Amino acid sequence: MFTNKSILITGGTGSFGKECARIVLSRYSPKRLVIFSRDELKQYEMQQDPELSTSAMRYFLGDVRDFERLMQAMRGVDYVIHAAAMKQVPAAEYNPMECIKTNIYGAENVIKAAIENGVKKVIALSTDKAANPINLYGATKLASDKLFIAANNIAGGHITRFAVVRYGNVVGSRGSVVPFFKKLASQGAQELPITDARMTRFWITLPQGVNFVLTSFQRMQGGELFVPKIPSSRVSDLATAISPDMPQKIIGIRPGEKLHEVMCPADDSHLTLEFSDHYVIKPTISFISPVDYSVNALGEKGSAVEPSFEYNSGTNPHFLTVDELRELV
Repeated sequence: MFTNKSILITGGTGSFGKECARIVLSRYSPKRLVIFSRDELKQYEMQQDPELSTSAMRYFLGDVRDFERLMQAMRGVDYVIHAAAMKQVPAAEYNPMECIKTNIYGAENVIKAAIENGVKKVIALSTDKAANPINLYGATKLASDKLFIAANNIAGGHITRFAVVRYGNVVGSRGSVVPFFKKLASQGAQELPITDARMTRFWITLPQGVNFVLTSFQRMQGGELFVPKIPSSRVSDLATAISPDMPQKIIGIRPGEKLHEVMCPADDSHLTLEFSDHYVIKPTISFISPVDYSVNALGEKGSAVEPSFEYNSGTNPHFLTVDELRELV
């Protein structure tokens, strides 16, 4: 699907972008793989990676807040993965307008630039925090999700189709608690800080996240919100897996945090379809051309979930044990 095609990743110097570039280059032969981001140092460091040393790689300095720069970067692009976002929950709480400018206005710019440039398909990365949001980051990502879904109508007669992928915490990614705990343990800390002993989170590895996004390009028809079936863990178990002998200190929930995360809210159960390894939340709005989301573009079939079904990290049937977490991290 991606051989001899041009792909652009916004926020491409982040953890997802780098892993995605490695996987795409190892599996396909793209015409161009465009990394769009605002950090010149990270772009320079990425260019030194021997796994990414290929003539297909392109690096564009730019910010998703800048529509004109996005227009330039997307010329001749076939597929876009929108990974750029302001993601730190406490930072968003203290700097709300900066989060809104990047996560909402930036999403609008990506949509407009993709339509104007005739991009075939766009997938935007979302987060479990966008479901029933209680923090600003989650609220801006929910707004972004709605923008990308509605963009399928806004596109009108243009070929561009949009979908969203939502998943939980990424093991070892920048900002993840995993490297934070490991750093404390390696520095000889006396205890590991735990916000709440009851807290749970969904977990996915970087390769799993990338593979799910790439497969979603093949599955999508436009308007879907894809959610992978992934395991949960207790944050306290994660700390035990990383440093079993270190005491844990309860420090309380940070601004904007939840005890448990949700990826498929109960209020959307009437829109949710279950497939073998993922869920699809259908759009709340109608499109000009009706779509049967129960059969995706790969021919896979899904079925409606039970009324009031909720995919919650606290009630998830698949929980990782301490040993499984130790192997994972």
